[in-house]
Amino acid sequence: MYTRLTTWTGATDVDGGIEYLKKTALPIFKQQKGYKGLSASADRSAGTFTVLSIWDSAADRDASESALGKARDEATAVVGGTVRSEKLEEVVHEVAKQPGPGSFLMVTPFSMDPAKLDENLEFFKKDVLPLIMAAPGFCAVRNMVDRSSGEGYVGTVWADKSAIDEQAKGSAARREMAVARGISFGEVQHREIIFTDTK
Repeated sequence: MYTRLTTWTGATDVDGGIEYLKKTALPIFKQQKGYKGLSASADRSAGTFTVLSIWDSAADRDASESALGKARDEATAVVGGTVRSEKLEEVVHEVAKQPGPGSFLMVTPFSMDPAKLDENLEFFKKDVLPLIMAAPGFCAVRNMVDRSSGEGYVGTVWADKSAIDEQAKGSAARREMAVARGISFGEVQHREIIFTDTK
């Protein structure tokens, strides 16, 4: 699968963005070939609003750009702040319980040498993924990357606030293992899932 991650920072009207997504943008998404669903999350206190859309292929995702680019501009006029759109490949996706509104998302940005991507992906699947999935309150995990740059995100979804808070403690040790393999990390963010559309 392939993804488009659209992030607004400095957002001033997250709720307005949610309404725009539901009423105006979602029907446009549903008309696009290869569309497989989306999720929206937010950290209102930080002014961050994100929409992650899932696509069958990179070609389908890219072909939707002309139709969805206008909607993104209109959404930015509602949400406020600045917007960034990223194209990524989904390399890991596991679901124990389908995430929905009220669950919590932990987003961990990472960066590595693109030449070591496949090797480090195997490390993630073998050594990290089982620990994540065994933790109390686990709902889902998605690992997405830009193969050309070696930059990407690991997103884990947790049933409630207490589960994500507990997970935050354990994730620090796992990041240390990854750092030893040449992987660097950005600032970890916590967001609430506020809307999902699954096909």
